[in-house]
Amino acid sequence: MSANTVEITDANFDAEVAKSTVPVLIDFWAAWCGPCRALAPTVEAVAEQYKGRIKVGKLDVDSNGATSAKYSIRGIPTLLLFKDGQVKEQIVGAVGKEVITKALDKHLS
Repeated sequence: MSANTVEITDANFDAEVAKSTVPVLIDFWAAWCGPCRALAPTVEAVAEQYKGRIKVGKLDVDSNGATSAKYSIRGIPTLLLFKDGQVKEQIVGAVGKEVITKALDKHLS
């Protein structure tokens, strides 16, 4: 993780996501996933750009199966945007930064 991202786990999900006062973008990923590694710098750039307005987290699907199953994560990378504890957007695959920022901007007032 970096200074702009937080590690999300099954254990801290409620505290970091469900109870968050700001929207939370979670990157569901795994170390062995090439597209996940390709997307990582983009997620990092988004975290930097939206610092203070959203929280960006990374959840390792191999270590956190309960949360991955709860949100039916079938393919990675998958990005979920949570607002008020609810999923508002889902983006699957290694996408460009503009796809992510467009989705975020819809939910930021």
